[in-house]
Amino acid sequence: MKQTILVAGGTGNLGGRIVKALIKRGAEVRVLSRNEIDPVKIKKLTELGAEVITVDMSDVEELKNACQGVSCVVSALAGLHDVIVDSQTLLLDAAIAAGVPRFIPSDFSSDFTKMPEGENRNFDLRKQFHKYLDKSPIAATSILNGAFSDILSYNTPLYNPNDHSVAYWGDNPDWKVDFSTMDNTADYTSAAALDSATPKILRIASFQISPNELIAIGQEVKKTNFKLVPMGSLEDFSVSNKRERAAHSEGEKQIYPHWQASQYLYSMFSVQNKPLDNERYPDFQWTSAIDVISKI
Repeated sequence: MKQTILVAGGTGNLGGRIVKALIKRGAEVRVLSRNEIDPVKIKKLTELGAEVITVDMSDVEELKNACQGVSCVVSALAGLHDVIVDSQTLLLDAAIAAGVPRFIPSDFSSDFTKMPEGENRNFDLRKQFHKYLDKSPIAATSILNGAFSDILSYNTPLYNPNDHSVAYWGDNPDWKVDFSTMDNTADYTSAAALDSATPKILRIASFQISPNELIAIGQEVKKTNFKLVPMGSLEDFSVSNKRERAAHSEGEKQIYPHWQASQYLYSMFSVQNKPLDNERYPDFQWTSAIDVISKI
């Protein structure tokens, strides 16, 4: 008998990939949609074979009805406090009321459990939600994937093919940064959603790569020399991030203000995914660093 998985945020980038991966694995998929969602996105999901249910995300009763008969709720919601804390809490309450046995929250990130409060605004929102989730009578599993590998194509100081440079923070250019592609993350999440025995946390990475290794691959792919750029201590980086956040309070209403991007870079050089749970699903194919970088 097929399992039914409900996906919240299925019209988004990561959520849509999770829906596709679940269907490929043979699951029945329900997707929650708000009234204002682009009908073209809904059409694409229904063409894949998903059932799209339009709900008021503030109505627990509607959410509860959508959760009936579901074996796992997967949240791929993205946003600020009103989404990560408020909407996810309502979704969680609805799942519990409907008797759903498992919940995967929208935690896709570096290992925020190892980060101090105040270093990453979006991580702090996840921690706030977990204060409620961890007391709830439902089996929950967080999937921590490090940074999405897309960041390597953004010409950030970390990897900038335009000026052929790789930057690092701290005192160790051999520090391994965790990266996962969105497709790998989505496929792994789909496997976890169909796995009734997942632990509280699953840590994954398509690849772990250091600044020195990024230079080597960049030179191999671009056929030119790259330079290594030390950016200073993590302590100074933390102070700078907090100063920028305080100076630009308008960013509190934005999902990705410039200081939040810097907070993500800080986290990438502060915590690592250990141990990795990459081998949990033996048939899984992970994308390599050179595959990602060669396409940039």
